[in-house]
Amino acid sequence: MQILTNPSDSVSAEKESWQQTMRTAIRDVKTLRKQLNLPQDPSSAGAAASFGLFAPQPFVDRIKPGDVSDPLLLQLLPTAAEDQSPTHFSVDPLAESDARLTTGVLKKYSGRALMIVTGACAIHCRYCFRRHFPYSNNSAGGNDLEGALATIAADPSIEEVILSGGDPLTVVDQKLSTLLASLEAIPHLRRVRIHTRLPIMIPARVNEALVDMLRQSSMEKVVVIHANHANEFDANVTDALGRLRSTGATLLNQTVLLKGINDDSQTLIELSKRLLSVGVMPYYLHQLDQVIGAAHFEVPIETGKRLITEMRAALPGFAVPRYVRETAGEPNKTVLA
Repeated sequence: MQILTNPSDSVSAEKESWQQTMRTAIRDVKTLRKQLNLPQDPSSAGAAASFGLFAPQPFVDRIKPGDVSDPLLLQLLPTAAEDQSPTHFSVDPLAESDARLTTGVLKKYSGRALMIVTGACAIHCRYCFRRHFPYSNNSAGGNDLEGALATIAADPSIEEVILSGGDPLTVVDQKLSTLLASLEAIPHLRRVRIHTRLPIMIPARVNEALVDMLRQSSMEKVVVIHANHANEFDANVTDALGRLRSTGATLLNQTVLLKGINDDSQTLIELSKRLLSVGVMPYYLHQLDQVIGAAHFEVPIETGKRLITEMRAALPGFAVPRYVRETAGEPNKTVLA
């Protein structure tokens, strides 16, 4: 299943450069391998068929040609290893189906509701814990938006709405503006949190309309980006993050601990330093969610704890993310280190 399932709500309605980049993203493994001067691998066909490749060109441009172990490449390239998962890996590792309040709204933690705004993403991360998520009947878009907003409005314990997906910034500016205005009209909401990879994948998404929209919002704003390696940052990403900071939003980063990508302390230290240099606070280092297709990325928890110890010895405390694991049904994330 491909996450990019709802183009009418996302990339097709406008003609800005970031949307053109979405439309022209690489979706064919052979094309990607040829562009990056990599050998073809027919054994990955099954993985690509079950969870399609989606690779935007700005991110692909940061991958070193000819390097089969490039840490950015490994995040998006389908491989035969995805066909092998232990029996305790599942399609819904966080039991999100049990947290459903209504179509497109999940409530897993006190005071917060998560809104699945769209199924569209700017990249198909091979370790995505929602790679099997049924977006077609679980997104708060179109006719389901009013019901989602009504559910949030009816629960005064909800102070924060987390916009997720997919990626909420694949929604066009007009629709995103309407959504934010509707949330601002709910008296008990204080904060909106946006979880997004767009500023990393396609920095042009942080356009003037988005900046103005966030700047004018009356709610507290938190933007959580997702970067796993310092190589994901270039000058365009830095500029995009600067524009987001100018809105008054707090910028945080979540990282997933991934075997062969960032499972050494020096890589994580360099990532934290890079984040701080662009005004983003390291927030979480996530233990991999045990979703079918991603087992080959799993790093032992004891290794993760050791890496955090080594990071603490090299960085100031505020630069060390919390190492956490999310467990289905628990009232909060478990801090591992």
